[in-house]
Amino acid sequence: MPHDRALPAAPSGRGLKDSLRRPAVVLSLLALAVLVVAVAFMTVGVKGNWEFALAFRGRKLLAICVVASAIAISTVIFQTIAGNRILTPSIMGFDALYALLQTCFVFFLGSARLASVDTRLLFVVETAAMLAFSLVLYRWLFLGARRGLQVLLLVGVVFGLLFRGTMVLLQRIIDPNEFVVLQDRLFASFNGVAPDLLGIATLVIVAVSVVLWRLRGRLDVLLLGRDQAINLGIDYRRTVSLILILVSLQVCVATALVGPLNGFEPVSFFGLLVANVAYLLVPGFRHAHVLAGAALIGILLLAGGQLVLEQLLGFGSAVGIVTEFIGGILFIVMLLRGMAR
Repeated sequence: MPHDRALPAAPSGRGLKDSLRRPAVVLSLLALAVLVVAVAFMTVGVKGNWEFALAFRGRKLLAICVVASAIAISTVIFQTIAGNRILTPSIMGFDALYALLQTCFVFFLGSARLASVDTRLLFVVETAAMLAFSLVLYRWLFLGARRGLQVLLLVGVVFGLLFRGTMVLLQRIIDPNEFVVLQDRLFASFNGVAPDLLGIATLVIVAVSVVLWRLRGRLDVLLLGRDQAINLGIDYRRTVSLILILVSLQVCVATALVGPLNGFEPVSFFGLLVANVAYLLVPGFRHAHVLAGAALIGILLLAGGQLVLEQLLGFGSAVGIVTEFIGGILFIVMLLRGMAR
């Protein structure tokens, strides 16, 4: 008499938990959550002309996806190179330089004349100025034999303080009416993104992301530290220089497109929040998984937060204010628990 064929054992609680901790499962769940939020973002609260509403919200959602993924990817990579999980590219002073540029535009040109300037010209000038600043810093860093990454960060902090001090001085002597106009230009806004600028920014950020993705193996090695990376055959200076320039390009384009997401603080709390949630949710250390997870989490938080604030709570506040509050709490918790490496 043939024996009954053994049935597969039901997965135990530990086995199911281990399955859910696999990178592919985590990334699939995050992608599904992003899809749900995207559909809700496009449809919840739509009244009247659906064609106009879908076109407007689609452009806004694309801008959110581009900016969120750029900040998330650049923050994770910057923390890998810096070897510290509380640092973000904002410490280099990009946001402060952007705010100083906006202050100078309004102060010297006036809001009326500034409104007549081509937005594409302003986008190019802002991106070029921030990128040139970063290139000067990197060139200065890598021309010196004894200068390290810590010196670069310190110089970035000092320049950030200089930019903020100059900006505050100009804001104190500017016309009060011009100051009101200036305040609207200092915080991120996804409502007024020009379609042509969005197309250019999307192409640049996607192209840079592809290059960074191809460097994911070197990033895994750089995570071991400078000495180990050199011993394993990495051309440290050349690789780090290339990666920093690509990260700077992503941050500069995203900032010039919508403005600084967290005002002009020295730490981008949105990037800090997204990167550390990715470390927590995505198992393993491989950048192939962490970068994808961080980009999905960034889109999920930014689009979901914007949806809740605008459609469910009826607030007109930018979601960056909320992420700044939550990220600030996370920053303090990490400092108290000694999680920063």
